[in-house]
Amino acid sequence: MNPLAISIFIMSLAIGTTITISSHHWLLAWIGLEINTLALIPVMTKNPHPRAIEAATKYFLTQATASALVLFSALINAWQTGEWTITTLLNPSSINLSIALMMKLGLAPLHFWMPEVLQGIPLLSGLILSTWQKIAPMALMLQISQLVNLELMIIIGLTSILVGGWGGINQTQLRKIMAFSSIGHLGWMLIILKFNPQLTLLNFTLYLIMTSAMFLSLIISNTTKMQDISTMFTKTPILTSFTMLILLSLAGLPPLTGFTPKLLITMELIKQNAIFLASTIMFLSLLALFFYIRLTYILTLTLPPNTSYSTTLWYFKTKINPFVSPISSFALFIFPLSPSLLLLM
Repeated sequence: MNPLAISIFIMSLAIGTTITISSHHWLLAWIGLEINTLALIPVMTKNPHPRAIEAATKYFLTQATASALVLFSALINAWQTGEWTITTLLNPSSINLSIALMMKLGLAPLHFWMPEVLQGIPLLSGLILSTWQKIAPMALMLQISQLVNLELMIIIGLTSILVGGWGGINQTQLRKIMAFSSIGHLGWMLIILKFNPQLTLLNFTLYLIMTSAMFLSLIISNTTKMQDISTMFTKTPILTSFTMLILLSLAGLPPLTGFTPKLLITMELIKQNAIFLASTIMFLSLLALFFYIRLTYILTLTLPPNTSYSTTLWYFKTKINPFVSPISSFALFIFPLSPSLLLLM
């Protein structure tokens, strides 16, 4: 694709997200969401493969439906209240808007588009879809966090954690596994949204860092299937070790970064006397822990049959993105900074 066209699409993604984050008016927020959606579709179809076209079509239809629901709910709310302000919401409109934003984020049971779309697009487009495209809907969810229905948030959050763990168990495609991982992490954020929005923001920031680190590792090693990562050590031994640790961080094992949000969310739920809810989400997260550990086992604890010239791959230079080292470090070693992060919140 023409570099000028790519730069225009990337700039449109940035502009759309900025408009949504900085707006206090539902119409401007809707315009930003639409710019985001339309800017990503050409990036998805950069390689004109039928699978990519199918994924872009599914993404467009889903996002168009969610955007129409956002606009419809905002119109009804403006008709009832006489205001377009984001923080002025009545109960029926707040439920409809929450459901529409959950559809944009890919939360269960509105998640069916997410694994299929992510599987059909290149890894770089998948990185944008899993990270940047979630910033605008999550910013709107944070703005209306005190107006949403608590029971709805808990039910959708629990369903997302369950689906995110259960759906990834039987997958061999890494992009689908990352899609179910995203659904599970967003479920944790949704459960704590009403209790402590700042904790949701911290969780979302750490999710962006860890997911970006994982996708960049997959892009560098050019791996999309579980079978490919079994021979990854012969190509990039150091990156393979870091990828294993990033997977364990996504699983939420101490003392890695991913343990920070799980610990803080569990402590906050216990503080709110929601001990049964905290126990339930910790139990459901064991499903996701299974497929993360299975990936680390295949990645570093097995030795595939190698040909005699496999070690010569070490002598070839692999193009390493300069962002990989800092993002991987953040994805692994932020946990000791948790007290400082809590003070900033």
